[in-house]
Amino acid sequence: MKLKQDFFEQLTGYYQQVMPTPLPSPHWLLWSDDAAALIGESQPNDELLQVFSGNQRLPQAQYYAQVYSGHQFGGYSPQLGDGRSIILGEALGPQGSWDVALKGAGPTPYSRHGDGRAVTRSAVREFLISEALAALHIPTTRALAVIGSELPVWRETLEKGAITVRLARSHIRFGHFEYFYYGNEQREEKVRRLADFVIQQHFPQFSCDSAGYKAWFTEVVSATARMIAQWQAYGFAHGVMNTDNMSILGDSFDFGPFAFLDTYQEDFICNHSDPEGRYAFGQQPGIGLWNLQCLAQALTPIIASDDLLAALRQYQPALVQHYLQLMGARLGFPVSSNQSETEQQQDLQLIGEFTQLLEQQKLDYTNTLRQFGAITPDGDNARLRDEFVDTHAFDGWWQHFAKRVGKTDDVAAWQQSRRMANPKYILRNYQAQQATEQALNGDLSGLQTLHQLLKNPFDEQPELAHYAARPPQWGEGLIMSCSS
Repeated sequence: MKLKQDFFEQLTGYYQQVMPTPLPSPHWLLWSDDAAALIGESQPNDELLQVFSGNQRLPQAQYYAQVYSGHQFGGYSPQLGDGRSIILGEALGPQGSWDVALKGAGPTPYSRHGDGRAVTRSAVREFLISEALAALHIPTTRALAVIGSELPVWRETLEKGAITVRLARSHIRFGHFEYFYYGNEQREEKVRRLADFVIQQHFPQFSCDSAGYKAWFTEVVSATARMIAQWQAYGFAHGVMNTDNMSILGDSFDFGPFAFLDTYQEDFICNHSDPEGRYAFGQQPGIGLWNLQCLAQALTPIIASDDLLAALRQYQPALVQHYLQLMGARLGFPVSSNQSETEQQQDLQLIGEFTQLLEQQKLDYTNTLRQFGAITPDGDNARLRDEFVDTHAFDGWWQHFAKRVGKTDDVAAWQQSRRMANPKYILRNYQAQQATEQALNGDLSGLQTLHQLLKNPFDEQPELAHYAARPPQWGEGLIMSCSS
């Protein structure tokens, strides 16, 4: 693995060096060939196991923890930082570089008296959701591997410690800019220096001047809007959308009590630390804008307020446009990029009426949408209609839907397009929990099966069809903790 050290070498003062605490008796739990290919690796081996568990130093790695702050549940925390994640550097791959981080590698200067460890449950969940989102073409950080151990770690109960090897195009968050903005000392210089680094590394099409900063922030707004549109279209709830969990590149980042919707529910809360529902599923678009406004405030030393406001005004149109294109693909009607506002509102109403029906009749979001691959929009809708108890309400919606789709000349092609837009399989929390419990008892087969299933969510995989069934009653809409 070939590493470079651009962040370490160019941003002195934005991190502290720290070495991992060795994980005793490590062993591989999971490995992603797809993520490994991003950095030019092939198969797991004993040397990588020792390096990634902190038992052996990689000579070209620098090992550091980044400092940042952030708004957490609406309140500003002046110093956070990598409390349990240690970055080795940027691995050079066939199509660019990826930060390599050991999440759960022991305490850092930013641990705030924590142990800096992760437990198997949370490490496995991060790995699986990273693979699942990537397979759905939702921008995300990646998980190369999970390393297990017998090390006892206390969370809600005593659990086994583990490390997730995380790959990220960048670990820079909204909270990085907030830390140096609110720190006051050399505010403009430090914010500008960080912005210049981000632009040079990830947005080379933009210049490091007033025009370039404006264009760059506008792109950050658009990328964030696109990511959240994808979350909403595929029913993904992040659970902890603090500004320190928001990637400057618009990648899904820092997974804790996440969940995909089982039954469709706008006010679904997946985090038991969020009883007021600040980060409920239906609140995510608004929180995305709120977080961008926090970032905009941190950028006022280098970007004029009018330019920041102009960029922020692009958020809602970008989110709506991308959401409509995704839902149009899922439901089966074309959405052009130059729709009028009236046409957009009509499509949003059609989609909204459909999701209202799902919520009122307590239908499974993923499974119901999958049925669009087995219907004919101007003819047979029996398989979809059978999902609804209130068929009268469905029939009323269907009339509007069939009119919007119009005549379908090639039904087979239309159905195949729906199957390619509507996954059969998602990561359901109860399945992750069951597979993790098996792994803790020495049986990795459940994790391995779930991993392979999620890599191909649009394929039928008939031998694994039971994974697409609605959850049992105990597993429906599980709420998780921040240590998940």
